[in-house]
Parts: sequence; structure tokens; C-alpha cells
Amino acid sequence: MAEDKIQGEGDYVSGRKYQEMQHEFAKTGPVEQKAREAEQALDGPEGEALEDARRKTAQGKTGEGETH
Repeated sequence: MAEDKIQGEGDYVSGRKYQEMQHEFAKTGPVEQKAREAEQALDGPEGEALEDARRKTAQGKTGEGETH
């Protein structure tokens, strides 16, 4: 089976599965609870590190200083 093979970064099978899981979570998951948890994390001691990671991601940088 094609799905039994190891897939590389950005492959279509994994991308499709991820998107399906995201849609399912948005429909049936604890979205409001997770939003509150995220807000608390941003306001807490790890907030600065999370904001730094968000900024780097927006700029296309990985944690190792590489760009995509």
C-alpha cells in the first residue's frame, strides 16, 4: 500500500490527513478551551518565548536560524 511507505516532508498523504484532523477538531473539538489555554500561555511566563517563535515563523526562520 502506498500509505504504508515512509513519507517525506510536505507529502500529500500527510498533508491531507493533517487537514482532515484540523477540520474535525474545528467542528467537534474543545476549541474555546484551547483558545483560553493559548491566551493564558501567552500571558504567562512562556509568553515571550512563544511570541519570539511566532515572529521567527512569520519571517520564515526555523529554530536553528535557517530560512525556508
